[in-house]
Amino acid sequence: MTAGLPRVAASTAPATQPPSLPGLDPAWSRLVTVPPVPGGTDSAARTWHLLDTAGSLAALDVEPVGTLLCVHGNPTWSYLWRSVLRTSLEVAATGGPAWRVVAVDQLDMGFSERTGLQRGLPQRVADLGALTDELGLTGPVVTLGHDWGGVVSLGWAVDHPDLVVGVTTCNTAVHQPDDAPIPAPLRLALRPGLLGRATVHTPAFLETTLAIAHPKLDRPVADAFRAPYRGAHRRGGIGGFVADIPVDARHDSAPELDRIAAGVAALDVPALLLWGPRDPVFLERYLDDLAGRLPHADVHRFEGAGHLLPEDADVAGTVFDWLGDRLPDGHVPAGAERGLPAGTEADAPRPLWAALDELRESDDPALVEMAAPGGGVRTISWRLLARRIDEVAAGLVDVGVRAGDRVSLLVTPGADLTAALYACIRIGATVVVADAGLGLRGLTRAVKGARPDWVIGALPGLAAARALGWPGRRIGTLALPAPARAALRVEHTLAGVARRGARRLAAGATLPAAPSSDVPAAVLFTSGSTGPAKGVVYTHGQLGAVRDVLAAQYDVGVGTGLVAGFAPFALLGPALGARSVAPDMDVTAPRTLTAKAVADSVAAADATVVFLSPAAIANVVATASALGDDDRAALGRVRLFLSAGAPVSAALLSAATELMPNASAHTPYGMTEGLLMTDVDLDGIRDAASAGGAAGGVCVGRPAAGVTVRVAPLSASGAPTGALTDEPEVTGEVVVVAPHVRDHYDRLWRTNRASRLGLDHARAHRTGDVGHLDATGRLWVEGRLQHVMTTPSGVQTPVGPEQRIEAVPGVGRAGVAGVGPAGTQQVVAVVETVPPTRRPGLAPSSLAAAVRRAAGVPVAAVLVVPVLPTDIRHNSKVDRSRLARWATSVLGGGRMVRP
Repeated sequence: MTAGLPRVAASTAPATQPPSLPGLDPAWSRLVTVPPVPGGTDSAARTWHLLDTAGSLAALDVEPVGTLLCVHGNPTWSYLWRSVLRTSLEVAATGGPAWRVVAVDQLDMGFSERTGLQRGLPQRVADLGALTDELGLTGPVVTLGHDWGGVVSLGWAVDHPDLVVGVTTCNTAVHQPDDAPIPAPLRLALRPGLLGRATVHTPAFLETTLAIAHPKLDRPVADAFRAPYRGAHRRGGIGGFVADIPVDARHDSAPELDRIAAGVAALDVPALLLWGPRDPVFLERYLDDLAGRLPHADVHRFEGAGHLLPEDADVAGTVFDWLGDRLPDGHVPAGAERGLPAGTEADAPRPLWAALDELRESDDPALVEMAAPGGGVRTISWRLLARRIDEVAAGLVDVGVRAGDRVSLLVTPGADLTAALYACIRIGATVVVADAGLGLRGLTRAVKGARPDWVIGALPGLAAARALGWPGRRIGTLALPAPARAALRVEHTLAGVARRGARRLAAGATLPAAPSSDVPAAVLFTSGSTGPAKGVVYTHGQLGAVRDVLAAQYDVGVGTGLVAGFAPFALLGPALGARSVAPDMDVTAPRTLTAKAVADSVAAADATVVFLSPAAIANVVATASALGDDDRAALGRVRLFLSAGAPVSAALLSAATELMPNASAHTPYGMTEGLLMTDVDLDGIRDAASAGGAAGGVCVGRPAAGVTVRVAPLSASGAPTGALTDEPEVTGEVVVVAPHVRDHYDRLWRTNRASRLGLDHARAHRTGDVGHLDATGRLWVEGRLQHVMTTPSGVQTPVGPEQRIEAVPGVGRAGVAGVGPAGTQQVVAVVETVPPTRRPGLAPSSLAAAVRRAAGVPVAAVLVVPVLPTDIRHNSKVDRSRLARWATSVLGGGRMVRP
């Protein structure tokens, strides 16, 4: 024990069976007496309480393929794993692999014996080994541990290499960095005057742990966790566990923790690391450490979940999915990968910066900033841009950025962002691009989840990084006064980095060798319109394939002038060799873009291609009256107009082409995971509209070059369980295959699995969209899989009814959602009125009747709102999940507030 840290008082009591508790089958409970550990600190035999499914499996007449050994942490008990036991039996009963689950109550915890002794980490690891010896476990064994039970379970795995075939953990740690203090809640609990009071004499530590569940635990479940710890005489183990945390190298348990940490790094078995990011104790740095020791491990972060991960998220389902994939019969399949499948990399011999190299002697414009720092318009030539990228790249190497480092770019579109992005990619660093369109909360989740080593940011990004605790060493895009620089922890400026690089290059230094095509180049974040934004990892080869498909589909390349009102598209301009201009707008609010701003951008860059989000188009059309003759003449030179990110109506595209009369209007379909899958022009949309279709939806055209589209038909429950097909008029989940599909989701094993479930091609992707192919091979998108409604009359997708409702006079935009239990859901229509209503409420009877006649499906209620909730990035995608929650509330008697 560290000097000055008091021993925690403890009492003795025999092991007992738990009372009747929710979710706990009494048949699982066992008491097992274990002889003393030779050479241990406890010379007595001790009795454990544990949960064991061996008897239940025998009743099912199935033979287990192995044992899942579950170890709880502090201050929980084996009750934490009840869903794992239940799920294991459900899997076995339906013919899946039968895993015996043994979930222990560590000694002095749960309903195991109270020994009255201080049990340090070495003793606890030895205790678990003695128990498994007594149980006669012969393997194969997979460990599953939470909190400090994760450390104990990993210690057991290190000591039993002949039995262990896999390890899984939930929010645990095996190493405390020397340069970082232990988390604040533990520092507080470990204070000598507080330790006993907070952990033993009062239930404060226990209650605090139960209070940080997300969502809040039901009272019966919380009471079940409290059950073995009622009274100070039952809580000695809680205090003992806290006292045993190795705060520094002098602690008695520090050598054992170091031994386990080293042993974990030597484990050569499949590993699964599950994490709840909202944990105030086990911070993300501990996940980074574990992932570094187990580089082959599969990792899944459950966004929104916290410390009590098995209560907050579907740990049980994830574990058994993982076991089924990685250890289907208790062993690694011959030739199987232990991490993500490598797949077939895209063939992209030209590096992403090839056009920059080819144009580096050109004084023609490469970038035009319409709202440059300091005001006015700034033009950057290809010569200057290429030189700047080289200088920044060399400077980044000089300050310590290395290949494989993650660099978060918190910079608005323009020259600084372009130079930083291409410099990072050139030296093999991985750029993290989470644009401001995610909003502050979404941006925080994205940056923290990506765990960047470096942050390059403008003042707003740096201030947010400091205030919200974002990780990474910091480089500013502008010079700051010394006090501000210190407060924001800014080590360098981008200009200073470029000067260092220029000196290195002038002295004869060269840039590192170009990274290979299979090296990660970027982590791009999804819009967050259907849940927390996900990090999408692209390799150099896949980004090159994105560039090439865009160039081939739209004839964009050297000499093309491109107005990009959508930040991710703007960043590809230099890779295409296109002259790029970022219009004067708030990137977090595409609706702020005006027709005048677009015309000015077109004129400044002599642009012939314009890319805007649907929300931006709507405001451009609405502000067209401000255009002068010169503005209209400039827009008349545009040859290609693109809009994507959400469904675009023919009427809106038609209105836009009136402003750009010589432009061919296209609306490509894609997603962050694959930026161009299909394409359709305005004539194609009009032709599709005349052809119609019973299911409705938005026609997004035919597949782009190299893209294959199939549909996984929906079952009666709305699940995409059918075999992939290209049969016409079959509604299901849209599945795409293309060279430029993303490599994987970042630290989202479960999401990766779902996106490729049942697919045998490494570049295949389940999009989460639902739709159908028509007889001519065109794809029609009918909504998102999570928004499918299962009504008494069958499965219903949302876009068709929405389109028909939006044709009703007096209706602007519409959203439909299902309320009620699956299979009996009722369709509710929520509409924006023209003119806008001032407050939400039930629709007037005449409007409601018109909506019901038009919808084509039974509509239970029609509600009106001033504005529908949409995503931040596009300001276009209606948040139907939010609408469903709101409609359920207000129709159930809740307050009639805005959704």
